[in-house]
Amino acid sequence: MTKIIDLVNQFEVFAPKSMAEIGDPVGLQLGDINNTVTKVMTTLDVRPEVVQEAINKNVDFIFAHHPLIFRPAKNLDTTNPQNKMYADLLSHNITVYAAHTNLDNVTGGMNDWLASRLKLQETIPLVYTNSSDYGMGRIGNLTSPMTVIEFSEYCKKQFNISGLRLISNDLTQSIKRVAVLGGDGGKFYHEAIKQQADVYVTGDVYYHTAHDMLAEGLSVIDPGHHVESICKAQLKRLFGEWNLENNWQIEIIESDINTDPFQFI
Repeated sequence: MTKIIDLVNQFEVFAPKSMAEIGDPVGLQLGDINNTVTKVMTTLDVRPEVVQEAINKNVDFIFAHHPLIFRPAKNLDTTNPQNKMYADLLSHNITVYAAHTNLDNVTGGMNDWLASRLKLQETIPLVYTNSSDYGMGRIGNLTSPMTVIEFSEYCKKQFNISGLRLISNDLTQSIKRVAVLGGDGGKFYHEAIKQQADVYVTGDVYYHTAHDMLAEGLSVIDPGHHVESICKAQLKRLFGEWNLENNWQIEIIESDINTDPFQFI
């Protein structure tokens, strides 16, 4: 029988925890890593509705991008939905593991998946970390130029979203060099400027930061944080390859739950 640690060890060869940003709570989140695994579910977020889905589908291992516990629990009162979620996971013997900024940084990980979705060419890391071997975000070139407004519509189509936030002084500006950083990447916009990006794609841009971006002449597309849900299918693909290579005979599924808290109306 395959154990959770077998899959985790294989993943950590691909994206070691040492690649994560300092203080990022990656790795085992809850449960027993030595348990047997027969069914794994990939997800962007671990929310109560995702946990219920896992229970309904007899999942014994949840592999998430976003860590389960960003803020420590102040008590274990299970009338609190977050605490009840932890209790449900434990009572159903479901183990949870998260790969966050190590998956963002690794070659062939989150930011390469996003860059590939935008069909960027000749990509390199946007923000190098402690090593010149890897870094956060990607910057590359479109196959042919577009205007800012055309690229905005292109992003909506490629990410399958109904709306986004656009920050630009000139919607008719021709762009070709694109920087992308999944999640909340507003603080890295100077790197996009430094690497001569015509446009920067990232989520959760802060109001006053958007003013600064405009003042410095950078066009920015904010498609939201949830575009990182691309990880569900990509992790399933990775695990499927390792499943065959190692003859693990694990069932691998993606969460069907949309965990985006925002709607465009």
